[in-house]
Amino acid sequence: MVIPWLLGIGAVGLLSAGAFGTAMVVNAFRNNIIAQEITLPSLPAAFEGYRILFISDIHRRRLPKALLAPLKGKVDAVFLGGDLTEKQCPLERLIENMELAVSIAPTYAVHGNHDYRADIAKVDRIIRSSGAKLLMDENVPLRRGGETVWLTGVDFPKKGGKTAYAPLPPLEGPAASRGCRIILVHDPLWLSQRLAVPADLILSGHTHGGQVVLPIVGTKKVEKFYHEYNAGMFEWPRGDGSRENAKLMISRGFGTAHLPLRWGSPAEMHVLTLRTGETSAME
Repeated sequence: MVIPWLLGIGAVGLLSAGAFGTAMVVNAFRNNIIAQEITLPSLPAAFEGYRILFISDIHRRRLPKALLAPLKGKVDAVFLGGDLTEKQCPLERLIENMELAVSIAPTYAVHGNHDYRADIAKVDRIIRSSGAKLLMDENVPLRRGGETVWLTGVDFPKKGGKTAYAPLPPLEGPAASRGCRIILVHDPLWLSQRLAVPADLILSGHTHGGQVVLPIVGTKKVEKFYHEYNAGMFEWPRGDGSRENAKLMISRGFGTAHLPLRWGSPAEMHVLTLRTGETSAME
């Protein structure tokens, strides 16, 4: 009678494991938009209420048109935080995703590590031909009501490695001392290699929030940096003598790396509303 009992325990275990695996796959394909307000003291008055659709780490997923298309006219810009695709992902998927993004609002993108593992020449042609602006260590002005916010796109190192980044492109003229600056960078680890980060807001992804975070066990990361800076909102010293710290937002990302599994770290996109003063309710 012992053997049937053991077989019964084993069957329950297999069923439980199967159910858990199914739940992780379902979680990997959920659609979720996080609406969040971010107060930047140096934000020009004309940018009060400026909305950004921020999506990072799409990988192999198809952006949900039914969810995102209604945002046209309700957001001012789309920021894509790298890993727009990955190796062996059909390029038609990237074409569809880029067409949807640019149909919503002016779109700006940076590379992630997985973009460089794909056919990067074709990837870049698709991004640029869509009408999106691919930022490779450069600054671009965002203009509204006669005022300017600077967006800096940091390119992921082509050869990899946390010390291989190019120098941060400087802002020139009056913007160097008085301008409001947003930095879009795929991997937040970039920050740990900088003595000064003269920015008001840094948007990044890469971590997937651990992607699979198990109870008690948690998630294991190679770099200690990610244990503290995993996902969510943080502050980071500017290092330029400013009294205000930079705001750092790390997204869990929309897609998954390696396997389409998520647990304890839900997929997410973001609608970020910039404010000049006290945080207020979402309009």
